[in-house]
Amino acid sequence: MMKILIADDHAIVRQGLRQILTENSGMCTVDEAENGHQVLEKISKEEFGVLVLDICMPGENGIEILKTVRQLSPDLPVLMLSMYSEDQYAIRALKAGASGYLTKDKAPDVLIQAINKVAEGRKYISPILAEKLADNLYHNKNNRVLHELLSDREYEVMCHIASGKTVSQIGQEMNLSVKTISTYRSRILDKMKMKTNAELTHYAIKNNLI
Repeated sequence: MMKILIADDHAIVRQGLRQILTENSGMCTVDEAENGHQVLEKISKEEFGVLVLDICMPGENGIEILKTVRQLSPDLPVLMLSMYSEDQYAIRALKAGASGYLTKDKAPDVLIQAINKVAEGRKYISPILAEKLADNLYHNKNNRVLHELLSDREYEVMCHIASGKTVSQIGQEMNLSVKTISTYRSRILDKMKMKTNAELTHYAIKNNLI
């Protein structure tokens, strides 16, 4: 019987996913983690068939957690689950070692299908994401879009800034100090050769990042 680990910081989401999996698959047991520390602790002590990992986690985000999971358990299939569209995080997640990427608005049967697919050692990507991955192959180092120059953490901060959030709000959501967020903001503007938050917002909208 396959054991699945659900990692999400919202108890109601974990509960909903647990219910979907136990009612629809009938062939798995489910464990839960509410932050990155619990994820790493559990996978170091137990064997899981699949890790379902939310992108937006407190402290380290899902992609950072994924990178550490890859070091601890290289063969563990990881399905990234996110409220963000494929445009925003999917390619980054797959490059970091995810086995698949699924948005939270998908129907329960799609979730079951995705978990079964990654559990078999295959990749799960939507047709839209497959098209984006094909397009991404045509980019080389000399013509990369600006946001690809950002680290995963910088990219996350950029999306928050472009959404109109203040430095304080972003710091609170990411469990980081205002000073740290301000430093990230400076780096982002520098790398993207921009001067204002308005420019970041315009860029993000133009590139379907928010």
